[in-house]
Amino acid sequence: MFFSDQIDPEVLHALDTYPAERYIAVGEDPPLARQMTEAINREMRANLPPTDIEITETMIPGPDCDIPLAIYQPPAPAPRGGLLWFHGGGYIVGVERDDARCIEFAEYIGCAVVSVGYRLAPESTYKESIADSFAALNWMVENASELGIDPDRVAIGGGSAGGGLAAGLAHYNRDSKGPNLAFQLLIYPMIDDTHNTPSGHADTCPTIWNRDVSFKAWKMYLGAEYGTDKVSPYAAATRATDLSDLPPALMTVGAMDLFRDENINYAQRLMAAGIPTDLQVYAGMFHGAEMAAPDAAASKQMRLGYLTSLKRAIG
Repeated sequence: MFFSDQIDPEVLHALDTYPAERYIAVGEDPPLARQMTEAINREMRANLPPTDIEITETMIPGPDCDIPLAIYQPPAPAPRGGLLWFHGGGYIVGVERDDARCIEFAEYIGCAVVSVGYRLAPESTYKESIADSFAALNWMVENASELGIDPDRVAIGGGSAGGGLAAGLAHYNRDSKGPNLAFQLLIYPMIDDTHNTPSGHADTCPTIWNRDVSFKAWKMYLGAEYGTDKVSPYAAATRATDLSDLPPALMTVGAMDLFRDENINYAQRLMAAGIPTDLQVYAGMFHGAEMAAPDAAASKQMRLGYLTSLKRAIG
């Protein structure tokens, strides 16, 4: 049951930001869901205030195909910190142009942001998504000088599915002996394919990311591993048994989020493994509320929380 009376009054109206049909399409008709999502994103980009952040788009070679990137460069002097960013969308929808988030990171922190257009399900599984992400990370570090980035101040991060991909990449990068990472920014990450927690059973609201559509997305993203005990920690980070030697982390989630309990549990496991970890839980906030109702006081507080943490890590 979804307890709408516990939603912060200032963000309550944002429950209707996205139509229920969009979430139905994510689980049943991904191409349609992508069309609907891109239309929403175009409108959001058109309504953003002017910025002095320079935005460029490029393609880099990947393991099996080229990978699209959007690069956000602030006027801050180099070398500066760098954030490798992964967009949300349930591993099903979304593109590298994630302007609302990436411009804010670049402006507030003075860092360069490289946003990755990783391959999506159901056409691909997590294996292709993680391969694209690792290739983008290596490209970013190898080209740090040209990007004006200090290679010792590189963070990975994402929201929702993007946060889940960042969490999985932290494990993959460690196991592959990849570049050193300064931080992992996990904004309500999608990291548990079971949702076997109290919050995982509570969220049934049709106009936000909910239990039903999440299982459908996991099934497409995991492929043959779905519903088995073979699910890789690179896909669902809660499946990991070894959390040692991962980068410092911030976990942030709303108290009314489907992912609340799995996020809190994972943050606690990171702490128990000796990983410096901040955990921020915001009362009255549902999944994605701080972006759907950006002017609400609670939304500003939540964004300031993770912006400040990232600035402390790589600013």
